Amino acid sequence: MYQPPHFREENRDVLHALMRAHPLATLVTKAGDSLDANHVPMLLDPGRGSHGVLQAHIARGNDLVARHDPSFEVLAIFQGADAYITPSWYETKRQTGKVVPTWNYVTVHVHGRLTLIEDPAWLRVQIAALTKAHEGARTAPWHVDDAPEAFIQSQIKGIVGLEIEITRLEGKWKVSQNRPDADRAGVVDGLAAQGDGAMAGLVAAGKR
Repeated sequence: MYQPPHFREENRDVLHALMRAHPLATLVTKAGDSLDANHVPMLLDPGRGSHGVLQAHIARGNDLVARHDPSFEVLAIFQGADAYITPSWYETKRQTGKVVPTWNYVTVHVHGRLTLIEDPAWLRVQIAALTKAHEGARTAPWHVDDAPEAFIQSQIKGIVGLEIEITRLEGKWKVSQNRPDADRAGVVDGLAAQGDGAMAGLVAAGKR
């Protein structure tokens, strides 16, 4: 990933927070002489290894299961807030006109070693944890045990677990840090006016 120094984010807690807030990762793997990409909701276990471990599951019929090459690292991309930035928001436009549009975004690239897991007990724990992560805050959360046991067991037979030992984390927070203060203020106001509080907050905060 292209990484100008002013956009680089290296704080592990910040990177993990984005991964939790935007858990649907794009998982890029080697597929023969080409690459393959799957979109997979993942759970982060921050307490294992130096960077943490990701856990997920995919359909057994997914080509990744048959074509996985454990000798190659995989890449999981977590995409956070993003927004088109019009130069009309810049004070510099009024001063010199020497401005162009851009796109702001925050993202985390996770490099790691992927292991496939077929143990039914592991899979049962993983789907229960994934469900709890996304149902827990609901007034009437759904639990895996709400479904008939025979049905759950049949569903588990149709999936394979994924565990990614994270070897490297890259974060990029492209949130107008390269613009003058007056331009950044204009971006914050413009984004807020169109209802994009998430990106407006990131631009206002800069790199913390």
